[in-house]
Amino acid sequence: MAEVEIKHLSKSFDDLIVLDDISLKINEGENVVIFGRSGSGKSVLLKCIVRLLEPDSGDILIEGENVFTLSIKRLNELRKQIGFLFQSAALYDSMSVRENLEFPLIRNFNFLQSEREKKVKEVLEKVSLEDAIDKMPAELSGGMKKRIGLARTIITKPKLILYDEPTTGLDPITSKEISQLIVELQKDLNTTSIIVTHDLICAKIIATHAVVLKDGKIRYEGNLENLTSKEDPFLKDFFSSEIITDKNERV
Repeated sequence: MAEVEIKHLSKSFDDLIVLDDISLKINEGENVVIFGRSGSGKSVLLKCIVRLLEPDSGDILIEGENVFTLSIKRLNELRKQIGFLFQSAALYDSMSVRENLEFPLIRNFNFLQSEREKKVKEVLEKVSLEDAIDKMPAELSGGMKKRIGLARTIITKPKLILYDEPTTGLDPITSKEISQLIVELQKDLNTTSIIVTHDLICAKIIATHAVVLKDGKIRYEGNLENLTSKEDPFLKDFFSSEIITDKNERV
């Protein structure tokens, strides 16, 4: 498991302030769900955590190491311990499921072919898609793509997993199944998870802690049940079905 500490993080794009002095501590083993309207900086925060984006100021510590002061070599070593499930699952269309799953193993590790095959079969069993091993992404449903994307995320056994809208575009039943699978894998792998989502059902299944971003700042933080029961007009509006089912999240 990994502990993550975000200290006074700020990020702007030209005159648009996306993150404004964000501070947040995520303890080992927590599943922290981050809510916020489109443009509130949720996905930007995830990208800063893995240093795909550089902030204007602030620090992010993962297991005590500041990702923004690490050498490229050490940063790449740290990234091997972090899984990132993108909103679209981000499978390579020209590769089979087997090849998609082998890709991070070939790129980042020196496993023998037999070891890679064993790991691929293991993660496919975890997501209940053993029979899809030789299929192409175009042959998979949306839910299957999410499961394969999740399998690729966990195949390196990361200590920290970042989820960017893991249930977007899925029907309610499949969304619930993916959410339950995330919880099962988190317990099995003993990971820390940060989940960006608009899906309240997903959050209720996954979250041990919740954060709401507004205007680049942390507006609320705490237990999800407490947040959804507050009389605050902003939260009442935010947790309406219209906001939760927003499919246009990009920032």
